[in-house]
Amino acid sequence: MAEIDQNTTINLSQLQPGHTENTITLIEALGILWRHKFFLAFCVILGALVGTGIGMWIRPQFTSDALLQVNVKGGNKATKAMGEMGALLDMSSPADAEIELIKSRMVLDFVVEEEHLSYSATPVDWLNRLLHREGRMDIEELSIPAIARGERWMAMATGANTYAVYTPEETKLVEGKVGDRLVAPYAGDSLVISVKLMRASEGEMFRLSQRNPLVAARGLAKSLNVAEKGKQTGIISVKFSHRYADRAASILNTIARTYLRQNVEMRSAEAQKTLEFLESQLPGVKNKLDSAEKILADYRYKIGSVDMTGETKAHLDKELSLQRQILELEQQRQATMRLFKEEHPTVRTIVKQQDKLRGELSRLKKAAETMPLTQQEIMRLQEEVAVNNEVYTNMLNNIQQLRVVRAGEVGNVRIVDYAQVEQIQSKPKKFNILICAIAASFMIGVLLVFLRRMLRNGVRSSLEVERATDMSVFAKIPQFSSSLRKGKWHLHRGIPFVVSHPDDPVSEAFRSLQTALEFSLSKVDHKVLMVTGLIPGVGKSFVSLNLAALLAESGKKVLLVDADMRLGVFSGKGDFGLAEILCGMATIETAMVKNSVDNLYVIGGGKIHTSACELLRGEPMANFVEEARSKFDFVIIDTPPLTLVTDAELVYPLADFGLYVLHYGKHTIDQIKETMEKLQRYAKKPGAFVMNHCENDSGHYGYGYGYYRYGYGRRRH
Repeated sequence: MAEIDQNTTINLSQLQPGHTENTITLIEALGILWRHKFFLAFCVILGALVGTGIGMWIRPQFTSDALLQVNVKGGNKATKAMGEMGALLDMSSPADAEIELIKSRMVLDFVVEEEHLSYSATPVDWLNRLLHREGRMDIEELSIPAIARGERWMAMATGANTYAVYTPEETKLVEGKVGDRLVAPYAGDSLVISVKLMRASEGEMFRLSQRNPLVAARGLAKSLNVAEKGKQTGIISVKFSHRYADRAASILNTIARTYLRQNVEMRSAEAQKTLEFLESQLPGVKNKLDSAEKILADYRYKIGSVDMTGETKAHLDKELSLQRQILELEQQRQATMRLFKEEHPTVRTIVKQQDKLRGELSRLKKAAETMPLTQQEIMRLQEEVAVNNEVYTNMLNNIQQLRVVRAGEVGNVRIVDYAQVEQIQSKPKKFNILICAIAASFMIGVLLVFLRRMLRNGVRSSLEVERATDMSVFAKIPQFSSSLRKGKWHLHRGIPFVVSHPDDPVSEAFRSLQTALEFSLSKVDHKVLMVTGLIPGVGKSFVSLNLAALLAESGKKVLLVDADMRLGVFSGKGDFGLAEILCGMATIETAMVKNSVDNLYVIGGGKIHTSACELLRGEPMANFVEEARSKFDFVIIDTPPLTLVTDAELVYPLADFGLYVLHYGKHTIDQIKETMEKLQRYAKKPGAFVMNHCENDSGHYGYGYGYYRYGYGRRRH
C-alpha cells in the first residue's frame, strides 16, 4: 500500500484563527469566563445566600458617642490665680495620655462593676436570632458557684415577669420574679441571681455566664473607640457599640462620668499633697522669722539707737530686691525642670540670670564692708528678717490659694456631649455584607475556573503540535456547553451531530476536517481510516460518527466499524458485530446496519467470545479489512485509545491513514511524541491530528459530548 507525501497535507492551523504560543489574552480570559457563566452564576447566587444569611445571623448593634474636652494648655482659672505656684501645679496631660487614661482599668473597672458587665444572659434559639426576634434579659447580680462556673447554666422565661434557672444537669434550681434577689443552694455553695429587666416570650431560653471582672474590663477596652477629633484640639470622641441602644448610651455615659470624677479627684489629691507639704514647712519658716526678729531686737537694745544713712537704706533695699529676683528665678527654674532637662536652652538661660544676680549681690555685699561695723550688722540682720518675712508671706498666700483650689477644683476635663440612645442600628451593614459576599464568591469562582485551566496544562497550540511531530492538525473542533446530554444521546442513538445541527460551528469544523481529508487522500487510493485517541474521553467516537456522516452525505458509500470490542458505543444489528465477523459467525452483510444517513453503514463491536487482541491479531481481521475496502468507498475504524490497550496498534498496519484525536489542553508534547513514535515502530503510515474540545475564546459557542469510561475487560453476558 502506497504512502502519501506528508507535504501534500493541508496545515489547517494556518487557516483557522489561533495563537502561535500557549498563552492567554484578555479576550481569551473573558471567553473562558463566559463559557463558565453558569458556574459563576451559581457562585454568585451561593454568595448572595451566604451574605444574606450572615447579615441576618449577626446580631444588631447600636453605636452611641460622647464628646469630651481636655484642657491640654492648662487654662484652669483656679491655677492661674496662684501665679507661679499655680504653674507648678498645672499638670495638664496631652490628649493622647487622656485617651489612654479613659481606656485604663482605673476607669473601666468601676464601669464594669457599675454596669454589671461581668454578667450576661444570651438567647440561644437560632431561629429567633435569624429572624431578629430574640428576647432580652438584663442581670443586676449573678453569682454562680465556682465549682460549676464554666458549665452551661440556663434561664427560661416562664411568664411575663417570671423566670426559672436550670443547672448544668438540666434540672430546675429556682424560680422567681424579675426584680427579686433569688438564692438557691447548689453543690455546697449558693447561686445568687437578680434580674433587673426581661422582655422575652414564654419558653425562651437564655444562657447565663459570669466573667472575671478583669476579663470584662479588657473586653470593654477593646470595644471602645477613643480618638481625638482633629489635631491638638483637645476634643476627644468616645464611641461604643452594644446590642441594645439604651445599654450602649448608659455604659458610655458611665465611662464619661467616671473619667471626669477621677480626673477631678486626681487633681484635688495633687493640690492636697502640695498643701500638706507647705503646711508642714510653715512652722519652721515661722520659727526662722521669729528668731531673726528677736536677734535684731536684741542687737538694737544692746547698742541702742543707730542712725541709718540714706546710702545704707538704699543699699539694703537693693540687696532685698536682688534676693527676691533670685528666689523668683529659682521658682521658674524648678517649673521648667519638670518639662525639660538641665541642658535645655530655657533652663540654661535662667541659670545664667541667677548667676548674674548672685554676682551682683556678692559685689554689693563686698561694697558694704566699707560701712561702719554697727551699720553693717544692722543691715545684715534687717536683710535676714526681710527675706524670712518674704518667704513666710508667700507661703501663707500659697496655702490660702491651695485651699481655694482644693475646694473648687473642676479638673481639666469636661463633658461636652453625653451619649444619647440611638434609634438606627450601626451594624450589621447588610448591603455591604451582601456585596462583599457576592464579590468574594465571584472571585473564588473565577479562581477555580482558571485554576482548573492551569491544572490542564496540556498543549493548546496546533502549531506547537505540528512542529513537534511533523504532522498536520486538520481541524480544531470547538466545545459546546450541553455536551453530556447531546453527545451521549447522539452517540448511542447513532444520530450524527452534523445532521441534527448542520448550522452549528461544530458542524462547520467537521466540514473543514472533511475538506482537508479529501484533499489529502485525493491523489492516492486510501480508503481505510483508523480513528483513535491517546486517552479515553477525547471524543474519537464522536469524530468517527460525524466524519462518516459527512462523507456519506457527499455521495460516498461509508462503513463505520466499532473496533472497540470491549466497550463500544455504536449499536449493530442484533447480536452480530465485529467480534462475530472475526469468529466466522457472521458476514459484513449480516452484521452491518444502515444508519439514518444515506450511504452510511455501521458495524458494532459485537460480543467478545475470546480475547479482543487475539481476534484483531489474526488473519480474519486482515481479510475483513480487504473485503470492506472492496465494497465501500471509505472504511472508518474506531479503535480503543492508544495508551490503554494494544488494539489500535494491531489495527494500525491494516489502515491507510491514521486520524488521531487530541483533547484540547490535556496532552503534553512529550506524551504526543512518545505515542506517535511508539505507533510508527510497527509501520509508517500517513496521518493527521484533530484537536477536540477546543476553547474558542473569541466566540460564544462551544460543544461537547458525553465521555465514556474504559473499563477494559470482558463483557458479562
